[in-house]
Amino acid sequence: MPSSVDLAAAYAESGVAEVLDQLDQELIGLLPVKTRIREIAALLLVDRARQQLDLQSTAPGLHMSFTGRPGTGKTTVAKRISQILYRLGYLRKGHVVTVTRDDLVGQYVGHTAPKTREMIKRSLGGVLFIDEAYYLYKSDNERDYGAEAIEILLQDMENQRSDFVVIFAGYKDRMASFYQSNSGLSSRVAHHIDFPDYSEDELMAIALLLLTQQDYHFSESAHDAFSLYIKRRCQLPHFANARSIRNALDRLRLRQANRLFSRLDQSLSRDDLTTIEAEDVFASRVFQGEIEGRDPSQPLTKISGSP
Repeated sequence: MPSSVDLAAAYAESGVAEVLDQLDQELIGLLPVKTRIREIAALLLVDRARQQLDLQSTAPGLHMSFTGRPGTGKTTVAKRISQILYRLGYLRKGHVVTVTRDDLVGQYVGHTAPKTREMIKRSLGGVLFIDEAYYLYKSDNERDYGAEAIEILLQDMENQRSDFVVIFAGYKDRMASFYQSNSGLSSRVAHHIDFPDYSEDELMAIALLLLTQQDYHFSESAHDAFSLYIKRRCQLPHFANARSIRNALDRLRLRQANRLFSRLDQSLSRDDLTTIEAEDVFASRVFQGEIEGRDPSQPLTKISGSP
């Protein structure tokens, strides 16, 4: 039996540093989240070192809770967590199975158990990521089968804890109520990680990164216009952080393409094809106080005091 362990060498050999670097490159900001992920990786590395020296070691709890609004990077972090656990030998495969209530809960007696067990089976060796997990529990409906799905999950989270990890995800306030609904949930979830909203500067940094990845860029005036877009969009309902920014950029590309298409009689330069102009941004319905992507048949939602 060895008398010492080279933790630096173990860290380098594991490939965890590569995964953590990918996380830094993929996600702007989120320093508290990234710090917590690094702490978990360090805990597992030390736990593995203790096992090698035959020291007393209790298997660390790995089930997690991710709370935050949509578009804050929860799914991306779940994928990286799964890879870290795989590289350190805590998971056999390192894949992620993403599910919602509809994937787990049946509509009649005897339907829920096989659905839930099928999703657990698919996730063995990896991570079962349950998005908007609070929808599993409906306190106002005694005949709802969500409670059955929760009980099956709790059993396997304990009995098969070495073969898969469950990550519950959703809005922070609703998740708090979800955990209060069943004492077994809180006792089995070891890590609670909150994903903060992005600041306006971080949202702009995300936009610039996404544009660069697609060989686009803002003109100077378009940069200023999009900064104003972010300020206004954040005030409107259903804002989904990075997801809303990604959707906005898709619409900018559509407007730019339409603008260029109107110039069929002219040759287009590389700069023409790669530049987003201010007019592409200001054409957004957000500047009329409206949510882009809204179904036109639904009532208009406006910012208070906007035109």
